Formats: sequence, structure tokens, C-alpha cells
Amino acid sequence: MSPDTVDRDRDRRDAGQDRDRERDGRSDWKRIVVVFWLTSMVEGLGVSQVFAFLAPYLRIIGVPEADRAPFVGLFSALIFVVGMPLVPLWGVWADKYSRKAVVVRSCLVEAVVFVGVALSREPWQLAVSLLLIGFQLGNTGIMLGAIRDVVPRHRIGTIIAIFGASGPIGFAVGPTLGGWLVDGVGWPLSTIFWVSAGLSVLTAAVVWFGSTEVRPPVVPAGRVLPLAYGALRNVLGDPTVRRIFTIFGVAFLAIQMSRPYQALIVESIVGKGPGLASSIGFVAGTAALVGAVIAPLGGVVGDRIGFRPVLVTSLFVGGFALLVVPLVHAIPPLAGAILVFTAANGLVGAMVFSLLATEVPLDRRSQTLNLVYLPLYAAGIVGPLVGSAVSAVAGPTGPFWAGAAVFLAGAIVVALRVRPRSAGEAPATTG
Repeated sequence: MSPDTVDRDRDRRDAGQDRDRERDGRSDWKRIVVVFWLTSMVEGLGVSQVFAFLAPYLRIIGVPEADRAPFVGLFSALIFVVGMPLVPLWGVWADKYSRKAVVVRSCLVEAVVFVGVALSREPWQLAVSLLLIGFQLGNTGIMLGAIRDVVPRHRIGTIIAIFGASGPIGFAVGPTLGGWLVDGVGWPLSTIFWVSAGLSVLTAAVVWFGSTEVRPPVVPAGRVLPLAYGALRNVLGDPTVRRIFTIFGVAFLAIQMSRPYQALIVESIVGKGPGLASSIGFVAGTAALVGAVIAPLGGVVGDRIGFRPVLVTSLFVGGFALLVVPLVHAIPPLAGAILVFTAANGLVGAMVFSLLATEVPLDRRSQTLNLVYLPLYAAGIVGPLVGSAVSAVAGPTGPFWAGAAVFLAGAIVVALRVRPRSAGEAPATTG
């Protein structure tokens, strides 16, 4: 038997083993999903408290009342400024060396961020703390890539939707817990960030000791910078990925324009005294909780009828829900409108993750999922800045009108123009 024949047989055998692993998954996939689910939930818990209580916290640290609405948008944008250019690097480091180590890095940095927020007594100190979040970002795409590599093929839509619910559940628990600690127990607002810091350290230990390493199907070789920005070119050079990323960016743009102003809408209804924190927690927490419950159901439906019909419906429903927010003047209907929008946005995220996990070729899948939140980071900078400008002209309700317009425009474009990759369509390549 010639050496060439031996090599071909080995390649066919390896390819068959790769297909078997993709079909059946890894034996410890459930434990990995649980550990990463908890990690994402705790991160969502802490970050949601920053978003939910930023407006009252700005008053505590001395921002003048007239400047609070623009500051809410400006400070929200700081969260993503440093993180966006680092995202490709984290993905390459994870694939090249260790996904687990990069995720643990994120947990420890978020603990430092929450300590910094808790210790902030002046606006510049809070600004520096929020900028540090940029060193925390980049872990969700890495966890998604690892989950995709260990979960059985026929469970992808459901499991990714279940993982996608972890963030919304964290966003539900964070403001609710914070409101109870402030209004129910009487703790100062800064204390809730100390609690989040402790949970983040605990999560780092759970990831390090409770999960095993998941190596990508294709391990990159070479220098980090060329690999990182080569991966960025490759991913964005694929027309299908560009379309899906654009959809995700539209959804995040709408939510990043409007979410920082939820607390100001609540404040305009209940006032600035006792009960404000718990009302913020009720509105944000209830909405996030229902969104977390609905997202996995969307994954099940998407597995059966297709991800795109669920995606289009979610975009339309979310847009109309945002239109309602400026029109209500009581907490229950406000919570209901934000609940519907949050649930729809959660479905959009689950469908986007599922589309990327199923339509991106194997050799590019890890790169793409590592960069899956790149649209969020871009929208996280642009959205709050646009919201700040709109609120300066139209008040705190203005960002909700603008966000609704963005969501509905995205729904129309997806319904009319976006189609799945055909079986024979090859992904674009770039040099």
C-alpha cells in the first residue's frame, strides 16, 4: 500500500470521526453547558445591575440633574469602547491556547469592575470602572463555540436557546435582587455591586475546577495578531455571516438605545423617593425573566419550522412593544411592554445563534462564534450615543421611539431580503 493511499485512508477515517462527534456530541456536554450557563447568568446579573441602577447611581455620585439623561447614554457607551477591538484577540487566544482560561479571565475582570463601581464616589471614577468592562468582554462567543463543539447536532437549536436564556435570567435576577436589597433590606446601592463581585469570583472557580477543556475542530497556528484580524476578515467576508451579523446589530442597536432609559421612565412614574429601586427591579427583572423562559421555546419551534420565521416574527413584535413604552403612565403596563420587547429580543438572539451554528462551515464556525457579539459591541457604542442625543432633544421617551423604528425596519428587511444559504453556495473568502 502506497503512502498516499495510507494518508487518504487516514483522512477519510478522521473526517468520519469528526462527523460522528458532531452528530453524537461529547459525553460530558451536559456538564459543560451547565457550567457555562451559570457563568453567563452571573455575568448578566452584575451587568444588568449596572444598566438598571446607573441613573440613580449617577445622582448619588454628584451628576447634576439636568445632565443625567445624556450621561446615562454616554456612560453606557463606555462599557464597549475598550472591549470591541479586543474581541478578535480573545477568540484567537481561546482557540490557540485555552477556552477555559479565557472564560476565567472574564469572570475575574468582571469582579474587579464591580468592585470599582462600588468604590466610585465621583463621575470620573465610575467612568474608569465602566471602561474596564472592555477587558471582561469576549467570553460569550467562546462559550458558544465550545457548546457547539460538544452538543449533539440534533439538539443544537434547543441547547443554544437554553444557553441564551442564561443572560436574560441574570438580567432578571440582578435588578430584582438589587431592588430588594436597597428598598427591602436597606442596604446602600453600592453594596449590590460588592455582592456581584463575590459571585464573579465564585464563578471563576466553578469554571476552572468544574469544566474540562474543549478544543476547537481547527486549532489556529501562527502569530496572534495576524490570526485575529485574519479571522475578522474571513468572517465578515462571508455574505451569509454579514447578513446575520447585521440582523443581530439591528436588534442590539434598538435595545442599547432604549434600555439605559428604562430607569428614567420608571422614575418619572414613581418619583425619586423610596420604592424607586424596587420598581426598577420589578420592571427590568420581570421582563428579563419572561424573556428567559420564552427563548428556549423559540429554539424548539425554530428546530421544527425554521429559524427565520421565528426571527421575523420576533422583530415585528419587539418593534411594536417599544412603541407602547412612551404611551403608558403606570408601572404594570410599562412592565408589560418592556416584557414583550425583552422576550422578542431574546428570541432574536436565540435564532441568530442557531443560524450561525448551523449555516457557517465547520472550518469557520469557531471563528464566527468567537466574534458573535461583535455587533453587540458596535451597537453598544453607537446605540447609547444616539440615545443620548435623542434624549437631549425629545426627553427620555425619545430613545424608545427611535429604537422601535430600528427594530421594525430590521423586521421588514429580513422578511423581504434575507434568505438561507443554498446547499451549493460556497462561503466567500478573503485574502
